[in-house]
Amino acid sequence: MSLKNEKKVIEALNKILEAELAGVVRYTHYSLMVFGHNRIPIIKWFRDQATESLAHASQAGEHITTLGGHPSLKIGTLLETHKHSLNDILKESLQHETAQLKNLHSLLKLVEGQSVFLEEYARQMIYDEELHVSEVNKMLRTQPK
Repeated sequence: MSLKNEKKVIEALNKILEAELAGVVRYTHYSLMVFGHNRIPIIKWFRDQATESLAHASQAGEHITTLGGHPSLKIGTLLETHKHSLNDILKESLQHETAQLKNLHSLLKLVEGQSVFLEEYARQMIYDEELHVSEVNKMLRTQPK
């Protein structure tokens, strides 16, 4: 696969990889901080998100090595606000997902018209992240509009 902006694509993929690895840590932490009546289904949801983040990180890393790049060992930003109400945790999650959406849109712009393989990867990841954003938004609402 030959891309005219291969270095920028690898940088974008590494940013995605780092954010997904941060998601593993973040969602695992969140699962440990949930208390109350609905703890069991909520911690399962957070742990599922952590597992999915690890799978997404692996995908990004595979694309990086396919392009001849070196996957980053860095982990994206991990901000500890020390606010652990479910609403605070979900708002932090929403910020994380929204930032990752920006990363993915940047990747899509870099590969559009050059690689169907990477375009489809970016589009699928955008779909997944938009789904997460919509789920979290619904979780933050107390009643339907």
